[in-house]
Amino acid sequence: METTELVQYRRTLKRKNYSVHTVKNYVNILDHFMRWLTIPLSKVTRKEIGVYVDHLLRKRRTPKTITCHLQTIRLFFDYLMNEEGRKMINPVTRISLRLPKPLPRHLKDDQVTRLFAVITDVRDRAMFMLMLRCGLRVEEVAHLTVDAVEYGRRQIFVSSGKGAKDRVVYVSEDARSALLAYLAKRSSKAKGVFLVQKGLMRGNPISVRGIQKRIEYYARKSGLNVSCHRLRHYPASPIMPHKVGAVVFFQANTSKLVFDMRHNQRFFRKDKSSSSGL
Repeated sequence: METTELVQYRRTLKRKNYSVHTVKNYVNILDHFMRWLTIPLSKVTRKEIGVYVDHLLRKRRTPKTITCHLQTIRLFFDYLMNEEGRKMINPVTRISLRLPKPLPRHLKDDQVTRLFAVITDVRDRAMFMLMLRCGLRVEEVAHLTVDAVEYGRRQIFVSSGKGAKDRVVYVSEDARSALLAYLAKRSSKAKGVFLVQKGLMRGNPISVRGIQKRIEYYARKSGLNVSCHRLRHYPASPIMPHKVGAVVFFQANTSKLVFDMRHNQRFFRKDKSSSSGL
């Protein structure tokens, strides 16, 4: 059961328009921390924080996860002090955990070919093509609606993406073909694009976890270490500067124009000449 402080903090995060996913993560981390504590919050010092870090290390939490815990706890104490008027000192004044900085590992062209060779379901192929070519996040694919896709302009309007930002992404020809192939076989008039195809939830929008389970299935089938996140970061092939200008994306909530060459590259990638064979 959540404490009064956590309930009030959850409400504050929601009022500040934090995403549902972020609110859930913050509250889970803080609930774990407060259940571990044996003293009131006002008595917590750097000593207790150090012992808590040791506790997380014994549970084999990674440095990145522990840093995330500490950042969340620090924000919570800032909230208690600045917005609730609590007379205390923030015990998380500095996060000195050393984090590894490995280079990003992108999928190679031959790995993409192997992956899509085992994806024969038209719905799944369309979902993962949008991640590969348009850079859509898994949540954005799950929440994609029929009216967000403009086939004539070959673009998708992404509403309330990461950071509650709207943006427009452009669709490559192979991603467009995959999407049309799926919609041609889909008889439902549901607002969501990607629907559950079997079981009691058939006809309902597929969930984020449902999409993740599909990519996990195909990862096992292809023998590849692949995830939705790795798929959307598949690097685009180089493009000639004189052929392509910057594509402009409008973020409605900030009223700013953003030049995003990454999505530009994905859109203009020459599919037939690509060594991935897609």
